[in-house]
Amino acid sequence: MAPSSAPPPAFVAAVDAVRSASLRSELVVTEIPAPGSLAPHAIALAADVTPARHDDDSELGTGRFVLLHDPEAPDAWGGIFRVVCFAQAPLETEIGIDPFVADVTWSWLEDALEARGAHYIAASGTATKIISTGYGELASQGDGAQLELRASWTPTDADLGAHVEGWAELLCVLAGLPPAGDGVPLLSSRRMGRA
Repeated sequence: MAPSSAPPPAFVAAVDAVRSASLRSELVVTEIPAPGSLAPHAIALAADVTPARHDDDSELGTGRFVLLHDPEAPDAWGGIFRVVCFAQAPLETEIGIDPFVADVTWSWLEDALEARGAHYIAASGTATKIISTGYGELASQGDGAQLELRASWTPTDADLGAHVEGWAELLCVLAGLPPAGDGVPLLSSRRMGRA
């Protein structure tokens, strides 16, 4: 869908909220071109956890956040906005084989959104564990693991910055950084437990 010449006021306000979200200093966030075929209006962000290590638990992470806007409120969305996000980080192999790691990752998203007061409906997504072993020229890399979360939801509140902040917090926690709020467990070999 091609965007109209003047974005509607609701989208302009949403863009302002996204751009003014309060994000952790460990993230480098950049506005990137939004996909043009998913909705009449969209804004997209890319984020990377800074390469500086913050204890032995820290790993790097990367992610994308896209806020879609369609004034006609598609039935599948249940509203005029839809968030689509992605977060990915490497893991220690022992953690990657834990059968509960995907469940924990999804709960981190829910906890991060709740902690920021972000209200939403129609959440969906996948948490994927990738375990790899290098062979041939890559044999020296040994075993590795990666965790990836893809999610979408429909915001039901006007505070769209809270949704960006929740996604950003998920990305930091997924990368092994200490949570900004209390009560969110870290994913590390020393602290990861089975519930």
